[in-house]
Amino acid sequence: MLINIQFIKTKGSEALTQFVSESLNKLSEKYDWLIRAEVYFKEENDPTGKSKICEIELSAPGPRIFASSTEESFELAIKKTVFELEQQLKKRKAVFAAH
Repeated sequence: MLINIQFIKTKGSEALTQFVSESLNKLSEKYDWLIRAEVYFKEENDPTGKSKICEIELSAPGPRIFASSTEESFELAIKKTVFELEQQLKKRKAVFAAH
């Protein structure tokens, strides 16, 4: 699976890049029909402290799969976003198995 990572209005980090790549590669091993992942890291001013945004869009057969989360750190945002993606992928796999 091809992974494209973009940092928007925030500094890039090798550790974040590696962490999200490892997480997405685990998904790719489970779901070998994934084609590409577009990852966006954003930061916004939020008085509640949840200012780190992670958005991931997966290209796969059928409609694209998208998840986003806003947390206190990028690591938490990645974990939550990947979890949401996995829930959607399980549903998609069930649909594939039914056909």
